[in-house]
Amino acid sequence: MANLTTNFIGIKSPNPFWLASAPPTDKEYNVRRAYEAGWGGVVWKTLGSEGPPVVNVNGPRYGAIWGADRRLLGLNNIELITDRPLEVNLREIKSVKRDYRDRALIISLMVPCDEQSWKDILKRIEDTEADGVELNFGCPHGMAERGMGSAVGQVPEYIEMVTRWVKQHSRMPCIVKLTPNISDIRLPAAAAMRGGADAVSLINTINSITGVNLDTFSPEPMIDGKGSHGGYCGPAVKPIALNMVAEIARSAETRGLPISGIGGVTTWRDAAEFMALGAGNVQVCTAAMTYGFKVVQEMISGLSQYLDEKGMASTADLVGKAVPNVTDWQFLNLNYVTKALIDQDACIKCGRCYAACEDTSHQAISMSADRVFEVMDDECVACNLCVNVCPVEDCITMVELPKGAVDARTGKTVGDYANWTTHPNNPSVAAE
Repeated sequence: MANLTTNFIGIKSPNPFWLASAPPTDKEYNVRRAYEAGWGGVVWKTLGSEGPPVVNVNGPRYGAIWGADRRLLGLNNIELITDRPLEVNLREIKSVKRDYRDRALIISLMVPCDEQSWKDILKRIEDTEADGVELNFGCPHGMAERGMGSAVGQVPEYIEMVTRWVKQHSRMPCIVKLTPNISDIRLPAAAAMRGGADAVSLINTINSITGVNLDTFSPEPMIDGKGSHGGYCGPAVKPIALNMVAEIARSAETRGLPISGIGGVTTWRDAAEFMALGAGNVQVCTAAMTYGFKVVQEMISGLSQYLDEKGMASTADLVGKAVPNVTDWQFLNLNYVTKALIDQDACIKCGRCYAACEDTSHQAISMSADRVFEVMDDECVACNLCVNVCPVEDCITMVELPKGAVDARTGKTVGDYANWTTHPNNPSVAAE
């Protein structure tokens, strides 16, 4: 079987699945249960300095977005960093690490943006024997209003400065957690690199309001008639996270910077996609909060089987595999031509493809009197909207025209065939 053991910036863990800094990693009880369930590592919920106390709301802390089947697609949270005493957290971290030497344990940190505050907290955590620190420069709510979290993460100069302090005053590997609430993720990543960061992790939550109660006219979650923006996470943010991970992995300025991928990882397949785009491991939160800690067991078995099927000996063989295939739009091959094909045996005659194409796309699907839907090749621009709206998997597919064929829509030669209508993949030709 493939070896899932990872060595991320010198931190070893039995698999690449870490719990992200969040409510599930707030205390010893949770973390021990997580390790017993199989998680390879944990990033302890963000610790702060012993200044003004952190006080969380005593009402709803989460807003939600659901799919049609009530499946949780996204969470908006307004919870702050840990409100438990620093000394209690440090004592529990030391206790857990003593019993789980083979698991990764990272401490997330957030303190005011001055050197002494960082020096003081780093000194306090040195004897916990934790494997590293993660600098929380991403939290978009509550702490940002105090000049921390994303307030730091949105200013590359601050990132570089604080990272440099941490590397100067600590022996521990340093991961910088980046905010997605910025126009170009490459800038803070490069700043972290200049400051001496050993790695970056991303994405932290996205600034959001998930909904408004139309009876009380308050954003959700509602606290005594009022609501606030919070941090959005879960499966819905995965496309944004994948893009930002890929941007760092392929940028000349940050290429080679280790990445811990975060954002909507729910299955082994999600994790594999992050790793293929350059992440050395992944961090998970919402999936654990939705399904419990044992969800990691499916991730472990699924990733292991996938690597075996692909002939990969370890996760290192997967990391970055897709990066060379990520390019800018202007470098895409405009001579590559495909056409949609409808499998009439699989078609359930719902008409979604026809409605979508007729009303909002290129009027390239015809409907007969007895509801047979067919693609008109001379109108099809291969947008694949029909594929995405079809409720039957693989009923509609995109078929590549061979080189030398003539695209009936444009009249341009692609391959050796005189016309797409003569292509053997066309069912009308096969029927002849």
